[in-house]
Amino acid sequence: MTFDKSLDILLVHCQGESGNVLIGGAPAIPGATILEKMNHLNNVDPSLRLFLTREPRAQVVHTTNLLLDPTRPDADAAFIVLQPDRAHPMSGSNCICVVTALLESGRVEMCEPETVVRLDTAAGLIVARAHCENGRCLSVSLDNVPAFVQQLDAAIDTRRWGRIKGDIAFGGVFYALMDVDQIGLRIAPDAAWALAEAGTEIKSLLADQIAVSHPDIPGLNEIAYVMFRDYQQDGSVVTCTTLKPGRVDRSPCGTGSSANLAVLHARGKAKTGDRRLSRSIIGGTFTAEILGETTVGNRPAVLPRITGQGYVFGRQQLRLDPHDRFAQGFAMSDTWGPQVGEL
Repeated sequence: MTFDKSLDILLVHCQGESGNVLIGGAPAIPGATILEKMNHLNNVDPSLRLFLTREPRAQVVHTTNLLLDPTRPDADAAFIVLQPDRAHPMSGSNCICVVTALLESGRVEMCEPETVVRLDTAAGLIVARAHCENGRCLSVSLDNVPAFVQQLDAAIDTRRWGRIKGDIAFGGVFYALMDVDQIGLRIAPDAAWALAEAGTEIKSLLADQIAVSHPDIPGLNEIAYVMFRDYQQDGSVVTCTTLKPGRVDRSPCGTGSSANLAVLHARGKAKTGDRRLSRSIIGGTFTAEILGETTVGNRPAVLPRITGQGYVFGRQQLRLDPHDRFAQGFAMSDTWGPQVGEL
């Protein structure tokens, strides 16, 4: 079999959440910045994303991170998060996967006990500090972009649950963060389908009810995810981020945990130096820490650090065949859920 053109992929997960990394074979993406490249993938040519994230090559739970050369001189590498619904600017779990893949594949030189990796993303520069030992990346701490609150206790009118409330905050992307008891569910594996269904339904209502816009980054003007949360007596939080077309994040969600830090800070429940444990629906953990305070536009913001671990567990080579009838992929509601029609 001839592989004249192929894509080389490292298979990676972070606390159970897929975050594969495309390390070779990708076409050049037009754009002077990573934001422009992401917008090109979303608005002009989605073919690479569709090829990588849909059947028959992928399932709804698969994410592939497109590794790119940086467009700014202070970065070591760049990446864009490719998911079934669109290309996204930033993801904590995927950033951890990318850093782990860069170091364990030798694309960025590993220095023990700590290697600093600077990543160019559409959301801004991410500085990652990786704890390394015996050639392994044992944990990654991400100094994320500033996180800020746009609105606390925003009212959301729904047909199923009446009027519910959510905190609208930015942690790399915009989130609606909601206490899970408002919808009569708990965050547990056996409730994953119901949570995904509820989250996608609520997200579809948000576009008509709540407008968002990043003060400094044009084009970041969508609430990307609904994250359900359940605060615990010990100060930790159990999280469940819901993603189109209808699934839940397996990880504790780094950008969502960053957004939640901004909410806690705005409510006077967390201050600089405080740490909070975020636990996922399957028990994976991130540590979220407030490093300091700043402003974004005229909004108070916090500087979040997210720490977690990723695992490289394999390698894949995908053949680019011009005769492949399904080169653009396809999606079916039997596995992708009823929201598949909105992709």
